[in-house]
Amino acid sequence: MYKTHSLFIAGTDTGVGKTWVASRLLQTLVRQGVRAAGMKPVAAGAGITSDGLRNDDALDLAAAGNVRLPYELMNPCCYPAATSPHLAARMAGISIDLVAIKAAFEQIKRRSDVIIVEGAGGWLAPVGDPPRPGERGPTMEDVAKALGLPVLLVVGLRLGCLNHALLTADAVLRAGLPLAGWIGNPIDPDFHDQSPYLQSLHLRLPAPQWMLPELPAG
Repeated sequence: MYKTHSLFIAGTDTGVGKTWVASRLLQTLVRQGVRAAGMKPVAAGAGITSDGLRNDDALDLAAAGNVRLPYELMNPCCYPAATSPHLAARMAGISIDLVAIKAAFEQIKRRSDVIIVEGAGGWLAPVGDPPRPGERGPTMEDVAKALGLPVLLVVGLRLGCLNHALLTADAVLRAGLPLAGWIGNPIDPDFHDQSPYLQSLHLRLPAPQWMLPELPAG
C-alpha cells in the first residue's frame, strides 16, 4: 500500500498528530526505497527566517522525505499567524489559491513516486470566505478534492473523538474521495478509555485501521 498510493492526511481536529503520522509514513517509504515527498499545502503559523517564512510542520515533512524540493513548492501557502487558515491568509493579505496548490502538487508528482500531503486543522477548516452569508465557503475539503487523493484519517483519541471521527469520515465520503483508512493516536495520556474507543471506531468507521510500523532509532 505504501508503495503505490499518495495520500491526503486529514485529522479530526487540530493537534491530533497529523504531522507525526505523515512524517512516519514518509520515513517508512524512504526505508523502502521509494522517492517520497511531503507536502503541506496550507500552513498557518510560521516564523521569519533568513530564508523567509517557515512552518515547523512543513519542515518536519521535508526532513522526513527524500525528495529535495524548493520550500515554496511543498508549502505554497504559508502565513505567519497561528490561527484558522482563512484568518491567517486574510491577515497576510494573500488568499489561498487552490489552482496554485494543484500546480505545485503536479510539479512535485513529476519528481516523486509518492506524495504524503498533510492538511491543516480539521476537514472543514475554512480556507477562504463564503461568497454570501450563510454559505460554507471553501474549506480544507476543497484542497483535498483539488488533489483527488485517498484520505487517511488521524483520530486523536480523547473524549469527543467518536463524534468527530464519524462526522469527518462521512464528509470525506460525501466529497467523493476514498477513505483509505484511519489511525487512532493516543494524544491524551489521562484518557483511560482508549481501548473501548478504538473498538467503537472499528465497529463504525467504513475503512480499516492502519498500524504504523516501528522504525529503528536514529
